[in-house]
Amino acid sequence: MIKVENLSKFYGDVKAVKSINFELNDGEIVGFLGANGAGKSTTLKVMTGYLTPTAGSVYVNDLDIQENTLEIQKQIGYLPELNPLYAEMRVYDLLEFTGKIRDIAGKAFKNALARVIEQCGLKGVIHRLVSECSKGYKQRVGLACAMIHDPKILILDEPVTGLDPNQIVEIRNLIKNLGTEKLVLMSSHILQEIQATVNRIIIIHKGEIVADGTNEELMSGFMGNTKLTMEIKNAEDGSVKALTEKIPALSLIESTTRNGCQLLHLEYPKDNDPREALFQYAVDSNWVVTEMTPHGANLESIFRTLTMEDSDNA
Repeated sequence: MIKVENLSKFYGDVKAVKSINFELNDGEIVGFLGANGAGKSTTLKVMTGYLTPTAGSVYVNDLDIQENTLEIQKQIGYLPELNPLYAEMRVYDLLEFTGKIRDIAGKAFKNALARVIEQCGLKGVIHRLVSECSKGYKQRVGLACAMIHDPKILILDEPVTGLDPNQIVEIRNLIKNLGTEKLVLMSSHILQEIQATVNRIIIIHKGEIVADGTNEELMSGFMGNTKLTMEIKNAEDGSVKALTEKIPALSLIESTTRNGCQLLHLEYPKDNDPREALFQYAVDSNWVVTEMTPHGANLESIFRTLTMEDSDNA
């Protein structure tokens, strides 16, 4: 478990992180979202003991990061945004070198090596030079280095930056598998990837936490009215005009045409879903319905709402 209490980090007059609070529990995969310069990387560096906070505290399994830095770093696997790999080394040699830094050698290293090869899917590249590995495999190697000591906590800073769509899916699946047995905190500004990978989202803006919850909780909190697009054929003008009288929960925003069909742009409150009544009205009015699509809030719209202002560098 990680507990962040009133954490602040200033660089001179620049307030990169401003008195933030949150808790992370074992078994969670948490996404840490923010625009460039929002304070994501600064927060992660303080949480892993690589930066000293200006104020506040970070506790990892009840240990204070400032008083027990080395002990806490033994419990954490950290993959920074710039993956620190030695390109001229073989993957095996790099993992052996990383193991020695962690005082893992002999039989213990053989067991650890077998574990990370299996977990990270490195069997095909273990004797290859790091420089000869694809970007996707380099990220896998970086994860293996972060996991060689079998930490219970993984902190990943922009783990999919620069990867192609297939490589992103591979790393996503790997993180999901790791999340079944570890606490994983991953930062990113790629909204779709966060949404597809994590089960909780924290959004930071200008050094402050502006949202914290599951994907469903964030959607519910920001949904407002739901918009509905309905494409119909064979509708008489009178039946369209009478629609909102028959179903008061609906508002007709606009009526347009598309490919010979009438396109109704409707809106209704999130707590009063009239779609069943709307469908029955369409049947009774002899409409041919070719499309009925609701448009609620999504992570991108929520993120933009919370972070529209320009961020300071952090």
